[in-house]
Formats: sequence, C-alpha cells, structure tokens
Amino acid sequence: GGATQEILREELGSVKNADLKEVLSYGFAIHHAGMARADRELVEDLFADGHIGVLCCTATLAWGVNLPAHAVIIKGTQIYDPSKGRWAELSPLDVLQMLGRAGRPQYDNEGEGIIMTAHSELQYYLSLTNLQLPVESQMIKTLPDHLNAEIVLGTIQTVSEAVEWLSYTFLYVRMLKNPNLYGISEKAAEEDPTLKHRRMDLAHTAACMLERSHLIRYDRRSGALQSTPLGRIASQYYISHSSMAMYSRHLRPNMADIDLLRLFSMSGEFTHITVREEEKLELSKLATRVPIPVKESPNEPSAKINILLQAYISRLKLDGFALVSDMAFIQQSAARIMRALFEISIRRGWSSLSKLTLAFANMVSYRIWRSQSPLRQFKNVPEIVARKLERKSDIEWARYADLNPSDLGELVGVPKMGRTLHKLVHQFPKLELSAHIQPITRSTLRVELNLVPDFEFDINIHGYVQLFHIIVEDVNGENILHHELFLLKNTGSEDEHTVVFTVNILDPLPPSYFIRVISDRWLHSEAVLPISFNKMILPAKFYPPTELLDLQPLPISVLGESAFVKLYNFNEFNPIQTQTFHHLFKTDKNCLLCAPSGSGKSACAEFAIMRMLVNDPQGKCVYVAPKEETALHTYKDWNTRFGSILRSGQVVQLSGEVAPDLKLMGEAKIVVCTAKQWDVISRRWRQRRAVQAVTLFIADDLHFLGGNVGPTMEVIISRMRFISTQKQQKQESQLRMIGLSASLANAREVGEWMGVSSKGLFNFSPKVRPIPLEIYFHAFDQSNFASRLMAMGKPVYNAVMRHSDSKPSIIFVPSRRQAQLTAIDLMTYRQSIEGETFLSKDAEADGIARIASNLREPALQQVTTSGISFLHDGMIEDDWEAILGLYRDGAINVLVCPVDICWKVKIVSHLVVIMGTETFDGRERRYVDYPIADLLHMMGMASRQGVDNSGKCVIMCHTPKKEHLKKLLYDPLPIESHIDHYLHDHFNSEIVTKTISCMQDAVDYITWTLLYRRLSKNPNYYNLQGTSNVHLSEHISDMVETVLGDLEASKCCQLTDDGDVSPLNLGMIAAYYYVQYETIELIAASLTAKTKVRGILEILSHASEFSNLPIRQGEEKALKILARNLPQNLPESAQFQDPRTKALVLLHCHFSRKALSTDLRTDQKRVLCDSINLIPAIVDVISSNGWLKPALAAMELSQMVVQGLWNKDNILMQIPHFTKEIVQRCEAYEGEEPIESVFDILTLDDDVRNDLLRLPDEKMADVAVFCNNYPNIEVEFDVQDADDITASDPVQIAVTLEREVDEDDEDEIDESEMGKVAASLFPKEKREGWWIVVGDTKTNSLLSLKRVNLLRKQKAVLEFMAPDEPGDYNLTLFCMSDSYLGCDQEYSVPISVAVGDSDDDESSSGDESN
Repeated sequence: GGATQEILREELGSVKNADLKEVLSYGFAIHHAGMARADRELVEDLFADGHIGVLCCTATLAWGVNLPAHAVIIKGTQIYDPSKGRWAELSPLDVLQMLGRAGRPQYDNEGEGIIMTAHSELQYYLSLTNLQLPVESQMIKTLPDHLNAEIVLGTIQTVSEAVEWLSYTFLYVRMLKNPNLYGISEKAAEEDPTLKHRRMDLAHTAACMLERSHLIRYDRRSGALQSTPLGRIASQYYISHSSMAMYSRHLRPNMADIDLLRLFSMSGEFTHITVREEEKLELSKLATRVPIPVKESPNEPSAKINILLQAYISRLKLDGFALVSDMAFIQQSAARIMRALFEISIRRGWSSLSKLTLAFANMVSYRIWRSQSPLRQFKNVPEIVARKLERKSDIEWARYADLNPSDLGELVGVPKMGRTLHKLVHQFPKLELSAHIQPITRSTLRVELNLVPDFEFDINIHGYVQLFHIIVEDVNGENILHHELFLLKNTGSEDEHTVVFTVNILDPLPPSYFIRVISDRWLHSEAVLPISFNKMILPAKFYPPTELLDLQPLPISVLGESAFVKLYNFNEFNPIQTQTFHHLFKTDKNCLLCAPSGSGKSACAEFAIMRMLVNDPQGKCVYVAPKEETALHTYKDWNTRFGSILRSGQVVQLSGEVAPDLKLMGEAKIVVCTAKQWDVISRRWRQRRAVQAVTLFIADDLHFLGGNVGPTMEVIISRMRFISTQKQQKQESQLRMIGLSASLANAREVGEWMGVSSKGLFNFSPKVRPIPLEIYFHAFDQSNFASRLMAMGKPVYNAVMRHSDSKPSIIFVPSRRQAQLTAIDLMTYRQSIEGETFLSKDAEADGIARIASNLREPALQQVTTSGISFLHDGMIEDDWEAILGLYRDGAINVLVCPVDICWKVKIVSHLVVIMGTETFDGRERRYVDYPIADLLHMMGMASRQGVDNSGKCVIMCHTPKKEHLKKLLYDPLPIESHIDHYLHDHFNSEIVTKTISCMQDAVDYITWTLLYRRLSKNPNYYNLQGTSNVHLSEHISDMVETVLGDLEASKCCQLTDDGDVSPLNLGMIAAYYYVQYETIELIAASLTAKTKVRGILEILSHASEFSNLPIRQGEEKALKILARNLPQNLPESAQFQDPRTKALVLLHCHFSRKALSTDLRTDQKRVLCDSINLIPAIVDVISSNGWLKPALAAMELSQMVVQGLWNKDNILMQIPHFTKEIVQRCEAYEGEEPIESVFDILTLDDDVRNDLLRLPDEKMADVAVFCNNYPNIEVEFDVQDADDITASDPVQIAVTLEREVDEDDEDEIDESEMGKVAASLFPKEKREGWWIVVGDTKTNSLLSLKRVNLLRKQKAVLEFMAPDEPGDYNLTLFCMSDSYLGCDQEYSVPISVAVGDSDDDESSSGDESN
C-alpha cells in the first residue's frame, strides 16, 4: 500500500549498503553478517512490521534473529566451511531451524517450507523432515583433547576415573542404544552390558595418543595419568594434541620470522584448508605484497595460511569471499597459537624465540608489524600521522619520551597533534629498573629488582592491570635462567615495586646477565637491565657436613641416674643423639649441633643440662629460643619432666619484665626465655649477679640468625661469648655454650664464633634424618595467587589419599580463611568421591559429634564430625585444646593449619602437605615467600619417632619457585648476619651500660659478632668490594661512624672530637624500656607542651615497633569500615596499607570496645602489649621536658589501654559485664549517696546492688573480684624542712602510699597476689604501677616524677629545685595509676620560698654551670 511505499522511501535515505538501497523500494531486502548493524536492524524491523515482502538472507540469520514468515525457501543446502576447506552440507539442525521459521503464530494456519538441493541429497532431506533422525555423538574424534583438559583440571587422575567420566557423556548413552554404529558387536554388547571394556579401550587409546604427543605421563601398570607442562598449555590455549606434538618436534631455539610462520602454517587446526583454483591468482598477488617471504609456492595450503596471516596483520583487502572466510578462521586461531608457542619456548628456556612469539601474538592482536610505529597500538592515532612517524626511522623509539609536545608536532608536520602525541608517548607502558644483587652461595644469586612505573596509567587504555614478564637471560641472550610474571595494578601505578627472586650462577662465572621486563600486551614496551659480574667475589666454599657414623644405638640407661632415665618414654637414643652423647654428657666443652628439624636435638641439649645438674650444684642453665612459641613448649615440657626431679621454682620462664625476672632467676636452675627477653636481662650483666652465675647457655634454632630475630640472637650469643672469656680470665666457673640449629652450610664459622672446637661441631646433612623423609614437589603454573590455591584443592585431597595410608596428616595453608575453605573442600571431595569420612576406623562417631557440638564455630563443628579439623590463632583455648586432643588421640586424621601457627602447634604426623609457599604482605602489597626456617620446621613435623619407618612431605608451589626451593631444602642453609642493619639499638644499649665508651670499643664490639666472621667469607653480600684487612677495617669503621652519627643526630648519645661516646637522656630511656631509637627520636620530636591524649595516641601509633604489624589481604577495606564508625576521626594523612594506621585503628577500637575479626583481634593483643611498654617511655620523655599536662595525659592513656575505655567514658564501665544500661540505672539511682565510683558499688546493700546490676551469680563473682582488687590507696606526704626552703635550693617531699585492706581479710591476703590488675580486656597479666608527680598546674611545669610498684606500702622521696623567685607557691601532688581509671588522687602542696643567700646563689649557679 501507499503507506508502506512512503515508509520505504523515507528509510532509503538512512541505508548505507548499496545493494540494499537498490532493492528496498521494491519491497525486497537483504540481510547478512557483512552489513552495518543499523542496516540489519532496519531490515529486521521493516520485515517484522510487514513492510517488506521478501527477505533474502544468509543461513546464519536462522539462529540469530527471530523473524517468522509464511514461507521459507532454502536455496541450496551447501555452505563453505573454512575448517574443512570445502563446500559442505548444512547441518541438519540448521535446516530444521530455518524451516521452523515458516508459519506465523496468530496469522497462519500452516507454513510452507521449500528446500532446493542436489538430487543425491533428496532422500536425506525427506527423511529429515518426515522421520526423526537420531542425533549421534561426535565426541570420539576429539576424545584425546577433552581427556587432556580433564587431566589438567585434576578431575581425572587414573584410567579408571576416565572410564567413570565417560559414563557421564552423551557418547555413552548413544553407545548403549546403538552399539553397532560405534563399532561394538552385538556379542560384545551382551557380554559387557555397561560397555566398561569399550570405555576402557577408548580411555586407554586416548591416553596413549596423549602420551605420544608428550601431553601426559601415563603409567600403564597403575593406570595413573599426570599432566605435563605441554598438556597444560594445550588445554589452556585449546590446541589439539596433534598440533602440540608437531610444535614439540619442530620448534628450534633460534627460529626466525620465516621459520616461525612456516611452523604456524603447519598447525593441525588448518589441515582442512586447501587452495582452490579461483584463489591462486589472488594468492600470488598477495605473496608479493606481504613483508615476510614465503618459501613455498602459493599453490601449497601452508603457503596460503602463511600469506593470509600476514595479509591480516598488514590489513590488506581481499576479494574472494572464501578467502575472507579462511582469513577470519586463521586469525581466530593465530593469537591463541602464538601464545601457546610463547609458553612452550618459555618452558624450554629459549629467550629469542620467546620474545619473537610474544611479539607475533601482539602483532596479530593489534594488526601491526614490529617495524611500524608503536603508537599505532593506540586507537586514536590517524593513519597519516602514524605513517609520518614511520618515515622518521632515524629517531629511536626510546628518544620519543624526551621530546616535548612542540617537537613531536613538528616531527609529524601537524603542530596540533603535538600535545596528543606527547600524551600518548607518556601513556605507553614503560618501567624503570634497578637491581641489588647478593651472592648467597657459589651457585645461587639473590636478586632484588625494583620496578618504578614511568608512564601515566589510564584505566580506559590500560585496564585495571598490566602484565609484564620478568626474564633473566644469560650473557648471550639465548637461555632463560628465570621467568616470572609481574602484575602492575592501577592502584599501585605510582609506587615503587620490589620483586625478589634467586638465579643460578653458571660455572664458569659469565661476565654478566640481562634482566628483561617485557609487557605482555604492548609491542616495543621492554626494559633491559644488564647485571655485571666483573667485581663480584663469590663466597668461600663450604666445608662438607659431618658423616653420620653407623654406631650401635645407646640405651637410655647410659644416663646412669634412675631419675634421668625416667624422663624418657623410649628405650634407646637415635643415631644423632648417640653420636653426640659423649661430647655433651661426658665433657664440659662447647658444642654446636646442626641437624634437620625432628631429629631429637632437644634431647641432646638435655644431656648437657643433666651433666650440669650432677656435676655443678651451683650451676644455672639458660635456654634461649628465637620464638615465644618454642620457648613456651620447651618450658611446659621441662617443667613437667625436670620439675619432677627439681624443687618448685627451679624451672622458670621469663616474662620480659626486669624486676620479677631477676627474682625468678635468683632461685632457678633452668631458665627458659626468648632472645628478646634475655637481651633485656643480660644488657646490664656487670651489675646482675644472676646473669653472671649462668654456667650453661643453650641457644636453640640458630638458623634464625638469618631472620627477623637474627640480630638479637647474634647480640646475645656474642655477649655470652664475651662473658665466657671474661670469666676464664678471672678463673671463675666456666660458661658452657651449646648451639642447636637446622643443617647449616657454614656451620664451621658459626661454631668458631661460639667458641666450639672442631670436635664439638656436629653438622649433619639435611638428608640425614632419624626417620627418612620422602619429599614430593608439585608445581603449579597459575600466576594468580587465588587461582593457584584453587587449583591446589583437588591435588591436596589426592596427596592425602595417596600418601597418608589412613595415618595422620597436617596441611599448612597461607591464611586462616584458607584453612577453613580447605577443610570444607577435603570433606566434600571425600564424601562425593568415596562416600566416606576421614574418621579413623576405631573412632567413636558419637563421642566426636558430642565434642564437635561444643565448638564455637559452625564450620568447625561440621568438618570435625567428618574427621577433619582446622586450627587458627584466634580460637578460644577450649576449642584449640579439644581439637588437638582429638588429633593426638587419632580420632581425626587430617588437620589444616595456617602457616603462622606452625611454631605454636606441637604435633607430629605421617604426612605434611604445604599448600603454597607464599603469603600476602600488605605492607609491601605483594606475596612473599615463607621464611625457609618455617618450611624446614613444617617438614620436620612429618616424623613420628618409634611409630613410622618414614615420613612424607608434599610441597605445592608456584612453578618458578620450584628449583630454588629444591635447592634450599635439599642442601644445607648458608646463614648470613643481618646485624649491620640493626646495630643502632644494640650500640645504644651498650653505650648506656658503658661497654662502648669510644669508637674503638664499638669496633671491638663488632669483632665479637658473626658479622665480623662473615664479612671476609662473602664480601659482596655485605657490599664489600674486597677481602683484604684494609677493606675490612675501613668497612667496619664506616659502619661504626654511620651508626654513632645516627644515634647522635637522634640525641641518644654524644660524640666528642676525640671519638669518646657518652649516653644522653633519650638514649637511656630507649635502653631502659627496650624501645627503638627511631621511636624515641619520633616521640621527642613530636611532643609539645600542649599535646593532649589524642596527640599522644597518634605519636604512640607511629612507633617503629608497629611497623612490622602484618597487613593481610583485604584488610585495608575492613580497617576503612572500622575507621568510619569510630568516635574520633583519624588524621587526614592516614593510609590504610600503613601498619601504623592499623595500630591506631585497633587502639581506637579497643577504647570503643568494637567487635573485631579473629585476625585483627590477634593483632590488637600485640599492639596493646607493646603500647603498655611504650607509654612509660613517653611519660619519661615528657617529664625530662618538664611538661605537666602532657605527662598526665600520657598516664591517662595508659589507664585507657589497660581498661579498654575512653577517658571520657563513665568509670563504672571498667567493671566486668557492666553495660550502658546498668550504668544508666546506677546514674539514675536516688539513694543517700550517688553512685559515682567503684567504691560506691561496694558500699551498696546486697539487694539494692542486685536490683541495679541484674547479673547472674557467676558474673557477680567477676564484679566482686574487680571491686575488691580496685585500689583504695591512702596517700601521706611531708615536705622536708618546709620552714627552711630557699630559692633555687633542692626541696624534698616524702610520700607514703598505703593500700587500705579490710581488717577482716587481713590474714587471708597473699602479698604476692597484691597489685594484680583486674582488666578483662587486657591480653596479659599486669601489675599495678603508680606515678607520683609534683607539678605546678598554673605554669604547666612538672617538677619531679617517680614511678613505683605498690604491694602493701611504699615510700618514695621526690626531689626538685625550689623556684628562683621567693614567694608562696601552691604546687600539686598527683598520685596516678597506670591501670585503673578514676582512682587517681591529687593534693595541694603549699610551699613558701624564702630569699636565698647571695653566696649560695653564686655557688649554686657555679655548680649548675658545671
């Protein structure tokens, strides 16, 4: 009709396609994929509205667009199929789909379908439309590739699993229904109704084909299937096994572009592509236009593939329709295949081929050649500008960054483009590299690579992340020595990033290596850093380990004393204990024993203790461990065992508080402590008899000398060695030193440093274990940490099933969350695959279910009933003990632990699985490797002495780390000293104790350390350029000067021109409170006379002590949310990835009593324990400045930290179980006396109190304990000679504090329990401390301060100088608690100052000037 004509005429104007324009006005239209989208949509709308009568379209329309019609005509049933390289019949599904378009619902009663086809196909189409043809499975053709994908995924690991997997396929369903079609005879189908043999044949054949192509390893005997790197690449990039086999055969390390393209064109993906007659002419023309020569004749299929790929990159126009289809097909596979070739060449360590294949993958993606301008990779660069840039080939790409916008505009002759080009050049990914190298052994080099992004990161161009390949090449650039990926996220696009890795040093030593960092997605984005070895001095060779002799194991009766024999629950000592027994038990010589974890070294240390107990009645043993957990386990063990043969109080553990510790040491025979605690105690050894009385010093876990605690360990061992030589000179009792360690490569030097003779040195190889350990490595390619952990899920389950033999297993995972996920995964796998649980056969399921029901966490309850459990640091004590009890009893067989508690759990197992060897470090925002000491300790848990003949350990790691880990775990560790970075605090403490009083003393001090012995052995590690005496002495002198200079700059010590050193006030405070010098410097610089509590809180949180608080993954977000809901805002400069901000947020949460996650609660405990040590140091710094108000504010902060309250909160809130509702009831109470303090609660009648509190009895008991402990202190003071105070003379005030105790309780009170603080929110036991302060509130001046500990009664004398001006003064005496809010007292102290004698004035001023 006319309306239709009008509409069609109107729409003609907007049509772009010329063919469509021609026919549209006649009511005809065309539709195919090559048309513009607007045209296609227009045609669809016009046809749907009935304005077009006839629509001619390609077969693809049937699937993509739903357009019903009255009649459908299929003109020809053949279509060109590029994958086959010929014309092929349409698939039956296509035909049925097209015919299904005939017949319009609501309009027609019937539709018409017309098929025009070749006569030979007639019968087929008749049966297709009239009869229902069954759909058959086509899977057999590609079965090997699908099987490989499942093997890589981990779902299939044996042929029997493959047979099971086949039973889930449609192929299996059709084989059962139609066996003849799938080559199964009727007889075979009858004999094997489930077709298991046929499935077995299929799986076996597919596995054999994959093995021939090197994609899997197939053990025919056991039927085990294991994927290879090639198999993983084939699965990831969807490449057929035949292609992979061909690449594997033909790849060569030095292939050029021509060879690579020829190899590409031989891929199995393109086997069906043929050269048709009509294409030959066009291909010959194209062959002359593509840049890389093609050797074969254009009539060869491989030449056609090669030419079409190059034509695609060159953006050439093609004429033939079939050629366009072929090119599209080739292009779809090209990037994928090039990526796969890149992965293969990286795996084989071929550098030049890796770079070439990566470049080709990007050339295909961007459709540009390497010779073209890199700026073509940006979308908005006009063709004309790009061409002009390419003509200026004399200017290197690297120089573009130095040009300004006008230069760039001039270069291309378009001044307007200058600014745009300048912006694009600076958005092009570019990294600045610098590296620090340290030789660890003669064959291993540690590289710390710093990468600084030097481009503008734009999310629209670069996405959220840019991927770079770090490649270390040998000097010829042929072999890759190390490869790893580096992810640059948009959030860190302006920060410096550090990547640490180790590289093998080739023998003979090459002149240099090259580090290349290549962008994964950008051509020409590459940075190269040469590392020269010209000046490198390799470390000295290590001595061989001690041979383990084949000795008859000693029975425990050799100990002689029956009391000693009872200490052991086994009958004979292991080979290592047997070999060291004589030296430890029969002599008094020093000894160093290095053996793998789990070798029974603790028993060897006990030999020395027993000798001391028998031979030296006055003897005292100190055992030092680097970790608190180790010290605690040792103390519990020895207290139980040695405690049975010694008096009570003779086995003690130190707490870190000096006065109580010295008291404990006076009585003790065996003292257990950490390195830090012993450092605090032994610093003033000249004044402390208890330290001088030590006759046996045992240092455990010496391999920690290379870790965080290393410097402290080194200082205390050097100090003990020094004390030992001093004792020898004075002919006093000898100090014997015993060292225990994992196997060390340089044990000889550690032994010499500790004064051990060659006979006392036992350094066994890591392979020598009393119970042999089988170690299995399993490497994973996934570069993303989370994906890698997910990929490890099934292999962990398989490792447990394969290696544990129903014996106990421990699995170590990177984090608490992962522990829970892994436990649930294992439970699910076991139940879905085996239909069973991990409970041991003789376990009582009811008993376990009963224990599980009492656990607090729901996930823990669920997995424990399945025989699996997990532990983490934030668990309540009862749950922890319950689960360890179940594990030790053998009721649960699998225990999953986060790696950070590996030292806390004292258990052994048959199998240890280490799931991943990295953990996230939020401070550096990267994943860092586990400390090697932790790995060795975890491996050592796989040794059940007297139960197993061998232990097993499975280590799952990232592929690039595998070789390095093998080297570290199979060979002994070389230990290097790190004390050179931590000398400041140790120097400061020695200056305060007068051990160092001049430069020479400091140099002598260093000669006692391990550092001094290692400097000459591995000079490059310590940035030393030579090993001569001159080099050494210059290096040590520089080090001493730098350290003392830093200490002087921070006002901790004073240096004279003669080189004499004397301590200053700040240095003394730092040493007394064991605070880092940087913290004291910060405190002193930040405090002012007006600082309030909030300011002191911020200063406290910035202490260096908090700089190593862990920041876990995702914690920044959690901290931000917490900070939003706090009563006080954080400073604007707060960065949530900074540990100090975290410390501040955790303190705020503590005062606001906010609920925290388990991990944050653990960190909060640590922050509180450190804070309570730092606040007295802050008070001392303030008092030395003579400021009163900040000092009182800091004291209030101490009370806040202990009680977990803000100073503005109601003081009743510190009573346990008191809520805001209870406090409101107390405030509203209208008795004779209002309830304002804790004492008022005590004075209430019982029934009134019960009505106000409304608490159950057990909570009331807690309230009673707190109220009775709450200090009621009577303060008396007396100004000495009050009538005779003259200006500028010293004034003394005698103060007496006395605790008021009920007369009824007088007899029952235990003096030692007095002064214990009741604080439910403070994580450790605390004793009351009191500050007595005299100050003048008007002038904000603090005159005198004393800190006292109070049991029953305490006297103190405060001395200060009277004011210079005579007159009456009203001073204030404050008595401030460090633990309770609301019990501080203040008294007015009036004094009258008379005029002083002039002579005295002169003499006193003379004194002062001195």
